[in-house]
Parts: sequence; structure tokens; C-alpha cells
Amino acid sequence: MRIRGAVLTTSSSTAPYGESMPIVVEELDLDPPGPSEVLVQIEAAGICHSDLSVVNGSRPRPLPMLLGHEAAGVVLSSGDEEGRVLVGRRVVMAFLPRCGECGACATEGRLPCERGSAANARGSLLSGAHRISLGGRQVAHHLGVSGFATHAVVDRRSLVPVGDDVPPDIAALLGCAVLTGGGAVLNAARPEAGQTVAVVGLGGVGMAALLVSRCIPGVRVVGVDPLLEKRLKAAELGASEVFDPAAAVDAVKADIVIEAAGSAMAFETAVSITAVGGRTVSVGLPASDARAAISPLTLVAEAREIVGSYLGSAVPSRDIPRFEQLWRDGRLPLQELISARISLDDVNQAMDELASGHAIRQLIEFSR
Repeated sequence: MRIRGAVLTTSSSTAPYGESMPIVVEELDLDPPGPSEVLVQIEAAGICHSDLSVVNGSRPRPLPMLLGHEAAGVVLSSGDEEGRVLVGRRVVMAFLPRCGECGACATEGRLPCERGSAANARGSLLSGAHRISLGGRQVAHHLGVSGFATHAVVDRRSLVPVGDDVPPDIAALLGCAVLTGGGAVLNAARPEAGQTVAVVGLGGVGMAALLVSRCIPGVRVVGVDPLLEKRLKAAELGASEVFDPAAAVDAVKADIVIEAAGSAMAFETAVSITAVGGRTVSVGLPASDARAAISPLTLVAEAREIVGSYLGSAVPSRDIPRFEQLWRDGRLPLQELISARISLDDVNQAMDELASGHAIRQLIEFSR
């Protein structure tokens, strides 16, 4: 079938991307779903730093690539009998499929799926197949999703169904921002009543971590970000205190610190504001050549931990329903994460807005 999607043809293009236009909205060919795969009509897709990192070249991926990894839609058809139970359901797309068979999948989310990680690096679906082409040329899948398009073929192990009452915009956020930020809180940080959680970097993932931390009774939450507008938003969403990074280094000592900015400087800040006996959880994805300086002596003498958390150390089929219920109960106001609603044609300008640091979550709505 013919679809319309946003294809990245070259990385490391000169910013502003609204002028260099590295992403081109094209008419593409999408093959039917194979075994274990389904066809999804995309309703909404969020724009995340993991998309920007492919555009700016900090995380090289096979090109050309149809971008987008945080999305939600409705299943139209299945490539096998087993997947037909999903037809007609609204689904959340998770950017790391879990095969359920490798040793990493047996760690209950602590380690990324080995097969899923390999498929993501290849730009293929979990089976190794490619279903997208442009003028007869193969186009890579982005993290098994490629959600910046009207339709996608996705392995059903990348999908989690949600209730019909969950709007497409909320559903899309569950697949990356909430699963990564909120998952890191519940699965890797595990704060308890009476503890303080500090979040460094208040973009979509960081704000989601802040919102989920606020759902835990007796937990105090602190927001840290260089931008005043984001600090004010964090205070509006329930942060007890907010600081710019320079002030936080002298003023904050938190039991749990979530680093969600994806930079070496933010990581250093997060480690420096972690209290004696505390835990630093890093979820940001800096460039592969980024390096940070920390004191090993401090880790030993103060009995502290540093934990890496990919995809929020989550099992999507387990954790997305938890966040879905928190939203349904009115405890997780995810609509507050949406800073702009745009059309697919605005995707290059959206990358500039994200790079500026001002966006929390821009959402592509395919009804526009």
C-alpha cells in the first residue's frame, strides 16, 4: 500500500533544520504484514530526542530511515491468525520489542532484549524483515516503529493494547516519555515515602518522571533544568522546589536523582546532587563520545549507586497498563506534557524546537 511518511535521508545536516530540511515527507510503499506483524494506522506520534539524535548524527542509524518511535494507532490487519485479536484495537508502540526468549528478556526489564536491540541497530523489524521502500529502494525502520507516517507495519511484540477511553495523544506518550521516565522511577529508582527524588532535565522524559514520582505517597520531588520556563512548569506540576543546575549543586541532596537530559554535564550534576547512600539513575542518551568526570572515592565513601536504565527498565506489557490506570484514575495528567500539536509537514521545524530546549513534547496528529 501507499503511505505518507517522514524520511531522513542524511544525518548531521546543518541546523536550523527548518532550512536545511534533512527530513522529507514522501509517498512510500509499505508491504503487507508478515507472520507476527500487524498493520497499524497511526493516529499520533511524539517527537523525542532519540529522533533528533538520528537527525544530528549523534546516534548513527541506517539511512534512509522513516523516523518516529513514540506513537499510537489502531490495528487494521494482521499477518497471521494470532495477531487478529488486535485488529480494531488502539495500541501503544514501544521502541524496543521483547522476543521473550533471550537471557535479557528473563531479567524482567533490567536488560534490553538482545534480539530487539540487534533488530533496532539494523533498522529492521524483529524478524529481520524490512517492509518500507521508496522508489524500489529499501527504507530502514526506526526502532521497530517508524511512527512518523500514516501507517506502519510493526511486530506485535512492539505493541501494547490500551482501552478505547485512552485518547491517541495520551496513548502515544505512554510508549516512550512515560515508559522511559516513569519506568525509571518505578523500576530502577524505587523511591519510598519520606525520600526526595530530583529530576535533572525537564523535557518529555524528565517531566514524565516527575509526574510519576508525584504519584508515590510521601515522596518529595525537585526539578532541575537550565530553562526558567521548564522550572516553572515543573512547579506547576507539583515539584516542591525547582533549581537551575548551578544552584542545585549547592542546594540539593536527593535520595534518588533521575538524569533525563542525555548530556555529560547533566550526568555530572545528577551525581553531584545525590545524597549519601543515594541512587543516581541515568536514562538520557548522550552522544557516544561524551565523557563525564566523577569521583570514585565519593561513590565508595558515601555508599552511593549509579544505575543505567534503558526504556525505564520496563516490560511494556507489564508497565504500560500501570501508567494507563494512573492516568485513568486522574493521578497522572499526561496531557500536561504536550507542548505543541503539529502536522507531519512541520517535522523539520519541530526538530529545531526540540534542539532549542524549549519543547516538552511536540505531538504529530495525523488528523491535521
